[in-house]
Amino acid sequence: MESLDFTPFWLSFKLASITTIILFTISLPLAWYLSESKSKIKPILEAITALPIVLPPSVLGFYILVGLSQNSPIGGFLKDSFNIELIFNFSGLVVASSIYSMPFMVQPLQSGFESLNRNMLEASYIAGKSKIVTIFRVALPNIKPALLTATIITFAHTVGEFGVVLMVGGNIPEQTKVASVAIYEMVETMDYTSAHIYSAIMVVISFIVLLLVYIFNNKKRFY
Repeated sequence: MESLDFTPFWLSFKLASITTIILFTISLPLAWYLSESKSKIKPILEAITALPIVLPPSVLGFYILVGLSQNSPIGGFLKDSFNIELIFNFSGLVVASSIYSMPFMVQPLQSGFESLNRNMLEASYIAGKSKIVTIFRVALPNIKPALLTATIITFAHTVGEFGVVLMVGGNIPEQTKVASVAIYEMVETMDYTSAHIYSAIMVVISFIVLLLVYIFNNKKRFY
């Protein structure tokens, strides 16, 4: 066994942190809209948002890879206009992870918004508060368990991603070689000792994350 390099864990945590921040910013208005909407397109939006849960990561990763390549309209436009490439680099991992982890942020937030007492929202509107003020002053403070669940589960899910990040980012040391990809490489090279250590760290991290979520949510039930 060679000396362990923990750079993949740093990359995983960096990727998870950036992805979680981006998804929270995007998912908050989307989840609010889905919780309030009675539009006929709501089921379509919900299905699109939840699609990454049921699609095999290799399928989703393949289409993201094709969609971001320089031969695609999107990838070609970014390359020609801004000299931005999103394949086999960290920026591409952020895009892919944001798509893949979106349901883990949107669904808890939507459930939290839907569980709110509608009288509180109506009282805010009657008091002349705008929707934005109502969301930040009334809704969000009353869905703290949903906020915590969405944030932590999204972070943990991103840390554990494998298929999508491998398809889009490959296995480039210090750039796209995240922890899950590093474990896969160790198994391929039959370095089972290092693979055990990396895997054990991932198990401990995942357990602690879930434990914190359940402890927090259980405490909320008793108040």
